[in-house]
Amino acid sequence: MPSLLFLAHHLDRLSARTGRYVYWLALFMVLAQFALVIARYVYGIGLIAVQESVIYSFAALFMLGAADTLRRDGHVRIDILYDRLTERGRAAVDLLGTLFLLIPVCLVILLLSWAYVAGSWTIWEGSRESTGLPFLFLLKSLLLVFPVLMILQGIANALRALDRLITGGRP
Repeated sequence: MPSLLFLAHHLDRLSARTGRYVYWLALFMVLAQFALVIARYVYGIGLIAVQESVIYSFAALFMLGAADTLRRDGHVRIDILYDRLTERGRAAVDLLGTLFLLIPVCLVILLLSWAYVAGSWTIWEGSRESTGLPFLFLLKSLLLVFPVLMILQGIANALRALDRLITGGRP
């Protein structure tokens, strides 16, 4: 089992490193939105590219940071029984939830998004606005990166849950 936990640790590190970098986008979003408000209401100008960069940043923050949030168990749980379960019961719920909910849903997202993203890359899709950002195809690519990162983190969580099931939660 140590080799599986070793793999889980490295998958965790990938999620943590990705999360550490994308969380800076939150600061960028606040500063860019502040600049937009000043530009609009003080100087009377609109900046389409900056507005789109805030939208792109939010999408990247959400889609690239979701795996790190999963790693830290930060997603909302709507489970009235989970807290009452033993350590092995929680591990079973985590393992089954990952194998039968998280990974299949992420695979569906990946498969259904593939043609959509490929079409965007084919035409190098950009903004509909003339002064907007020409990188919409990159934004849409996050529809493929998101489920891959979530699956990798799901595998790490499943490996840890399997270890807890086998060892009974003992270190």
